[in-house]
Amino acid sequence: MIRWSPVAPVRTACPHNRLSRLLGAQLPDGITVGASTLRAWASASFVGARHIFPCTGNVSLPALQERLAAVEWKLPGQIVADLVVEREERDGGDFRIEILTVED
Repeated sequence: MIRWSPVAPVRTACPHNRLSRLLGAQLPDGITVGASTLRAWASASFVGARHIFPCTGNVSLPALQERLAAVEWKLPGQIVADLVVEREERDGGDFRIEILTVED
């Protein structure tokens, strides 16, 4: 028998500000992070967000990707599911860091 409960599941607060601070602490000197954006994201099984951080500075993107992928991100109620460092194709930044978080 399936029982319905009127109590909604507990959702954690958006981790974007905390993620911004954690990312800033992991970046090497000389990297500047621009105005970040947040986009809601969902699949059939997960709910989360895409966090996009445009950056400027001179750095090896593969080395930065490896460095950030090794970080154990401390986001209560969230999991960092994917992290990509890629060259920015639009104006406003040299490269961007995109982090996908999902609710735990």
